[in-house]
Amino acid sequence: MLRHCSFRRQKRKREEKPPCLRDAKQRKKGDVVASTSVKKEDLKKTKKIEEAVVTLKPRGIPPVPNVQARAIFMLDKAPLRKGLIRKRWKILNSEEDADFLLKQKKNLNDYRPDIVHEAVRAIFDSPLNRAGMVGAVYVKIDNGVWFEIKTHVRIPRTCKRFCGVMLKLLEKSCIRDKDMGEILIRVIEEPVIPSNSRIVGLSYSSEKLVDIEDYVCAASDDLNLVFVVGTMVNGKINRENTDDFISISNYPLGSRCCMGQICEALEQKWKIY
Repeated sequence: MLRHCSFRRQKRKREEKPPCLRDAKQRKKGDVVASTSVKKEDLKKTKKIEEAVVTLKPRGIPPVPNVQARAIFMLDKAPLRKGLIRKRWKILNSEEDADFLLKQKKNLNDYRPDIVHEAVRAIFDSPLNRAGMVGAVYVKIDNGVWFEIKTHVRIPRTCKRFCGVMLKLLEKSCIRDKDMGEILIRVIEEPVIPSNSRIVGLSYSSEKLVDIEDYVCAASDDLNLVFVVGTMVNGKINRENTDDFISISNYPLGSRCCMGQICEALEQKWKIY
């Protein structure tokens, strides 16, 4: 009698269990393997999708305002210098390679790739660029080499990854998309500036102080504005080839801040929000 009662209790416990737990013991080994293989295939698919999203360079661009003019940016004197440290080539950085640079009696301010990275990101992450209103972005390294970055490229989020891309660029002269084979960044002889352009140099040393919003609003919508901004700690840009030489603040501003103010002023002018 006692055995019979205990058997009934065990039966009730089995019935009270959720179906997923009851069916688990009844599955065959082949079924379990199949389910795990499906999970692995799903994981592989999601990984491929994630990799495609990471490696996919072109952005989705919203409708472009009905304006012929474009903004062009030229970053001057970019401190991107490569060096051999521990048998490995890299873009030298004053933070990571301070001991090496000081032993070589180098000025740490001449090795600041983070300034270039921040300035480039300020342009590419702006609504102005996402609206398709940036015509071109050119960077001139302090050794005289020019390179162009396509405006639909996704810039690496960290300075370390950015330096890795720059090192590859200096070695191979171009960076291509892995999937499409499109050239994303390339070394060029000199920038190609449209004929209907006005080259504007920005420097704190300029005596012409302007309100950047009023300045860009006064320019014609048929005129391409080319902004030349330095990306170095000390010094100033070469004003020989500029049509205008202005200052946008009473205080020295970093390159990222300058880019941000220019982009915001143009966004206000063209009503890009």
